[in-house]
Amino acid sequence: MGNPPRTMVGKEFVTGVSMIRSRGLNHIQLNVRNLARSVAFYEKAFGLKVKFRIGRSMAFLQSPGADDLITLNKRSSKEGIGNGGVAHFGFAMDAPIEKSIAQVTRAGGKLIDRGEHAPGVEYAYISDPDGYVIELQG
Repeated sequence: MGNPPRTMVGKEFVTGVSMIRSRGLNHIQLNVRNLARSVAFYEKAFGLKVKFRIGRSMAFLQSPGADDLITLNKRSSKEGIGNGGVAHFGFAMDAPIEKSIAQVTRAGGKLIDRGEHAPGVEYAYISDPDGYVIELQG
């Protein structure tokens, strides 16, 4: 017989408890000022498709062939928009970084920075129309 499972809970290992593991990031919700503008940006910049909507204030977009979701939630000017605590989120792109930057800027994004995290690992940071920072990787 083996030892019972040990799982880290806080800063301690607990014996006899199995870890429930995540299956991956499910979605991120972004507060936006103009829902139609934001939907158009994510469709044109990343090829996302609207999966469904809730009323006139929320749209759920998905990468074709994936299980991820970006929820766009129209908020008033009094509520937080932009990075308010979210440093950035990223998309893995199926093209060289230069072509991805061009596509995103044509869709209304703005290039903030680009470089290499390590030799051959290119990145670019862009902002969407509401100021969210998005990392692109080729």
